[in-house]
Amino acid sequence: MKAPRNPIVIVPARMASRRLPGKPLADIHGEPMIVHVWRRAMEADVGPVVVAAAEVEIAEAVMAVGGRAVLTRPDHASGSDRAFEALGKADPQGVHDAVINLQGDLPTIEAAAVRATLKPLDGEADISTLACVIRSPEELGNPNVVKAVLSIKPGAPMGSVGRALYFSRSAVPSGDGPHYHHIGIYAFRREALARFVKLPPGELELCERLEQLRALENGMRIDAALVDTHPLGVDTPEDLERAREMLG
Repeated sequence: MKAPRNPIVIVPARMASRRLPGKPLADIHGEPMIVHVWRRAMEADVGPVVVAAAEVEIAEAVMAVGGRAVLTRPDHASGSDRAFEALGKADPQGVHDAVINLQGDLPTIEAAAVRATLKPLDGEADISTLACVIRSPEELGNPNVVKAVLSIKPGAPMGSVGRALYFSRSAVPSGDGPHYHHIGIYAFRREALARFVKLPPGELELCERLEQLRALENGMRIDAALVDTHPLGVDTPEDLERAREMLG
């Protein structure tokens, strides 16, 4: 398959959060968290950046700093669904051939990581993502850390790409490893995203509560690029304090 030539970054965001309500507007050094994520995406300089906002206040916060935002239905089941609606509104002519779906709760992500997400699409992947090596037993045993089972040689250098065979909240594969921490940022070929959002939830997806398994269950290929570290995902008030420290 051809490598994408004209990607777009879409950042889905919604106010509803069980553990941290209103988190897109959570203040980090005078700016809403969603603005920090938008800035990281802009710094990546891979294409236009659009925030897919479930609520008008998110869109207003982004537009106040000169960013672009589109309003989407508030009842989408996933960020991928929200990103697909936003893609249709932001690019109805189909100019962009790939979509980076960047979660709106990753204010510490590095611009280089956003760029790295596109690399696996140089090959045969329908969807690409990122992973890094797990280095602590605590991380390996934490069900909130999603593990990626990758077909890749142990000790492969950063930037290497491996095919994703499975994702789990358990410590897989068995044995000494290496084990990989999955980073929840994706790049879809445009036609792959259109196909993915039409698929029904899969049995493995429902079991693991991991949306990406729907793609694997339906024969779609996901490849992952290795990066050095994983960004902090903000899900709790404690995470928010850590993000403030890291960005201080």
